[in-house]
Amino acid sequence: MDFNTLGLNPRLISALTEQGITEPTPIQSKAIPLAIEGRDVMGLAQTGTGKTAAFGLPMIHALWKVGSKPAPKTVRGLILAPTRELANQIKDNLWGYTKGSHIKVGLVVGGVSINAQIKRLERGTDLLVATPGRLLDLIDRKAVDLSETRYLVLDEADQMLDLGFIHALRRIAPLLNSDRQTMLFSATMPKHMEELSKAYLTDPVRVETAPPGKPADKVTQGVVFVRQPRKIDILMEHLRTHMDERSIVFARTKHGSERLMKSLREEGFKADSVHGNKSQGQRERAIKALREGDVMVLVATDVAARGLDIPDVRVVYNYDLPNVPDNYVHRIGRTARAGRDGTATAFCAPDEMAYLRAIQKVMGKTIPVIGGDPWDADTEEEPQHNRRKPTRRGGSRNAGGKPKQKAQAHKNTRGPAGKPGKPKGQGRKRSGRSRRAA
Repeated sequence: MDFNTLGLNPRLISALTEQGITEPTPIQSKAIPLAIEGRDVMGLAQTGTGKTAAFGLPMIHALWKVGSKPAPKTVRGLILAPTRELANQIKDNLWGYTKGSHIKVGLVVGGVSINAQIKRLERGTDLLVATPGRLLDLIDRKAVDLSETRYLVLDEADQMLDLGFIHALRRIAPLLNSDRQTMLFSATMPKHMEELSKAYLTDPVRVETAPPGKPADKVTQGVVFVRQPRKIDILMEHLRTHMDERSIVFARTKHGSERLMKSLREEGFKADSVHGNKSQGQRERAIKALREGDVMVLVATDVAARGLDIPDVRVVYNYDLPNVPDNYVHRIGRTARAGRDGTATAFCAPDEMAYLRAIQKVMGKTIPVIGGDPWDADTEEEPQHNRRKPTRRGGSRNAGGKPKQKAQAHKNTRGPAGKPGKPKGQGRKRSGRSRRAA
């Protein structure tokens, strides 16, 4: 099967051919014809399978027929993404598909000048890629008009739910044209997704190409059982075995990522970091440096778990296991891109055994042990990110893995029935702030 059989505009097919894209992926083959018919689509496919083209090409196909320019401040098609990195990746892909055409593709995300974005929106936009927080800021400033928006895409909708963007969506959706086509794409399909589809999609067609949680088939996985203070040493041992190959290391927190990156630099590794405390410019420069080989190790939080499409990433390390098991699937999807092979190595401390079991349950398989011995129930401890010791958050205590003396003064915080509780000051207010920062 090729793109000619899907009913796409010949000029659009030529643009794809120029980029070396000649055969549609399974999710594209199933979703594109339905979207061209005008149906609402709920697409489920694992990361790295071409979901952007699955929703982007039908919209471009439709907009290619429109001869007039969009009115000032208006948007014809809106794509919402949960993170800046993913939004940037979508924008880059759409630019490639629309090269040489009259279709204007815009991007609005946090971390950069809002005034420059307001000025660009004044001219009108055919396709706008946005993070919900920044879009709401622009709506509040009356810088964008969504009343003529007839196409809405919710990309990585499961993560949008996890980050609490449903509240933003409830404000944005009523502003769009009531006669619109809506598409929802995700790598996993939690129960809340069905509720979301019922609220915003009309008689949707569900297309699925992989079971939820199934990682890329070409990713070779392994787990190393190691206590937290030893993780940094084991990580460096692994990194030294492939100094000339690009790697992404995922840590749990922003501060932990930064400390780990600095520790790697001190040991001679070409490393940089991407997390929520970095400006958009810093994040883009770090990703560009990894893509071009100026940086070989990128330390990141889950802001980079989706949207990074760097085919040359050979290894992904889960320095800290994610407490949301689906995020593991997205993390390891940063390797084995574009048909290449890849490796994913997870480090599991005693207090992360529950996370490991949850990950294996979601995937429906056991991750092979490549180092250490599995911890038994007697060695499991409370997850470190629930403790009040600030030096323990982020994975490596401090830059060199040594505990600070003051950390011993804090007690574990426990909730009802012995369940881990949240330290003071780490409630939901923080998530609200992070939504606006996106």
